[in-house]
Amino acid sequence: MTPGWLAVIDMQRVFAEPDSPWAAPRYAEAAAGVRRLLPAFAERVTFTRFLAPAEPTGAWRAYYAQWPFALQPPTAPLWHLTDGFADRAPHIMDATTFGKWTPELAARVGPEGRLVLAGVSTDCCVLSTALAAADAGVETLVVSDACAGADDDSHTRALAAMELYGPLIRIVTVDQLIGT
Repeated sequence: MTPGWLAVIDMQRVFAEPDSPWAAPRYAEAAAGVRRLLPAFAERVTFTRFLAPAEPTGAWRAYYAQWPFALQPPTAPLWHLTDGFADRAPHIMDATTFGKWTPELAARVGPEGRLVLAGVSTDCCVLSTALAAADAGVETLVVSDACAGADDDSHTRALAAMELYGPLIRIVTVDQLIGT
């Protein structure tokens, strides 16, 4: 299977550290899957980071009223990529939105390209990115064992929801994508 372009979604400390309100319990398993994927994509990798806006607007005001701990500048440690990824990220793209299907990522993938998604959280930023890319007509693969959700049930439900968008979105495993 031709790899395409890998977008590694939000492998950041805020989602990895067990004491974080946004911790993904299976972050370590997702990170292991991402590490297996990286060699197959070489320089065709974009790491993304979710960041808080300087000043939330619209519905984001209510969101950050619920999560005030996250209103920190882009340089705050919680937004850093976790160890093992920061030094392996050929390209980092920041966004203050859940979805990472931005004009910048779209230009990297190309209109006839394939987008492969891994990272956290399956039920938020991965889902938002996959749906937007599929709507743009881009073949989108979500690597289930290189993703982690807010919890196991949310991860499973998000994968099932994305599967409904087939064949625009396909759910695959690391082994299916790159072999062993």
